[in-house]
Amino acid sequence: MSFSYPFSKDWSTAEIVDVVQFFEVIENAYEKGVKREELMVKYRRFKEIVPSMAEEKSYFRDFEKESGYICYPIIKKMKETTAGAIIKGARN
Repeated sequence: MSFSYPFSKDWSTAEIVDVVQFFEVIENAYEKGVKREELMVKYRRFKEIVPSMAEEKSYFRDFEKESGYICYPIIKKMKETTAGAIIKGARN
């Protein structure tokens, strides 16, 4: 699938790469499932770059518009499951 990822022009190249990797993990969660620990690492790094909940929601919305993937249910599953779980999203 080809689409653009949301990011800020104020971020460093490394931060942009880290945010793109987070969104790729969200994609993978829908396509084949991801390990909870991998998702947690990527989400924690995303939160270091985007600490504000309002900004997070904005980037999540932009990503959903571009890709059709919804971040919130994946993050919610991650928080509700235990170590070793595979997080898999269901597409509508």
